[in-house]
Amino acid sequence: MSQATVAPPAVAPVPPAARSRNGSEFTPLLRTIKEQGLLEHRPGWYARSIATNLLGVAAVVVGLALLGPSWWALPLALPLALFSARAAFVGHDAGHAQITANRTTGRILQLVHANLFLGMSREWWNDKHNRHHAHPNHLDKDPDVAADVLVFAEHQTLGRRGLRGFLTRHQAGLFFPLTTLEGLALKAYGIRALLAEDGPFRRRSERLVEAVLILAHFAGGAALLLAFLTPAQALVFALLHQMALGVHLGLAFAPNHKGMERPDAHPDGENWGHLRRQVLTSRNIRGGALTDWFLGGLNYQVEHHLFPSMPRPNLRLARPAVRAHCAALGVPYTETGFLDSYRQALGHLHRVGAGLRAGGAE
Repeated sequence: MSQATVAPPAVAPVPPAARSRNGSEFTPLLRTIKEQGLLEHRPGWYARSIATNLLGVAAVVVGLALLGPSWWALPLALPLALFSARAAFVGHDAGHAQITANRTTGRILQLVHANLFLGMSREWWNDKHNRHHAHPNHLDKDPDVAADVLVFAEHQTLGRRGLRGFLTRHQAGLFFPLTTLEGLALKAYGIRALLAEDGPFRRRSERLVEAVLILAHFAGGAALLLAFLTPAQALVFALLHQMALGVHLGLAFAPNHKGMERPDAHPDGENWGHLRRQVLTSRNIRGGALTDWFLGGLNYQVEHHLFPSMPRPNLRLARPAVRAHCAALGVPYTETGFLDSYRQALGHLHRVGAGLRAGGAE
């Protein structure tokens, strides 16, 4: 399915009726969302979701115990990856205060799901992710589009040689193979932040708590697998689990912003208000309950970026009001199908690497 937008112009005059008295494009929408009660927390929904996920993890453990030291236990790494991704989504939502307004409770939930369950640093993730939300798709300010293994703009390809040049030339085709490393990368980046003197940790106690929980993750995971599997089987199981988890997270993150507007590339991008900065840089994915579950609500990327603290089950409910408001403003609201979203994102990566392919640099 092709990209669908509401009103084509990227920058359009704002109808007076769509503005608040102080001229903000976002304020009338915020008022509507608040009146609908969509910013109110849904702790019961999250409690059921977390409990269901824990039951799923328990079922995998039971399966490992029943199968014992057998190579037939390896396929259980795939459902465990699904449940691990659910834990990642809960950690993400806790970091945005979507689950509860109580900061202590939210911190504990995120520490359990991010550090203990996934082995990644909560504080490192929050620091990076908050900068992403503040300046989405801005090459100089959004860490998610900084030149690294992948690059997202033509000028980022300059000077890339050797392995990096090869990756850039073929980054569209290599994207999903590279996502198999994403789970391990999240762990590595978090551990590096823990060890760095200039890391995002404000207090030594925070660093210590996170380090202990990450160590518990590795020790507990190894003990669990070795209790049921041989060392070789345990190692292969862990690798399969991390590879599947990485692909799953890549599927959830890939279509959200790649190929969308970049404020740094737009003549008026630095002057965009909150609404345009979030809407023009984000892409939604159409789908039903299964899509919502599989992508952890991140398929409502526009609504999530406009209202980061909105509980996940309310994002779908906010969509009609956001679409209508964007239509009144003449601001494109981008939404596409599941497969087409990856076609667009990978197509953008392919175009970015075209210069290196044409030059034949090695």
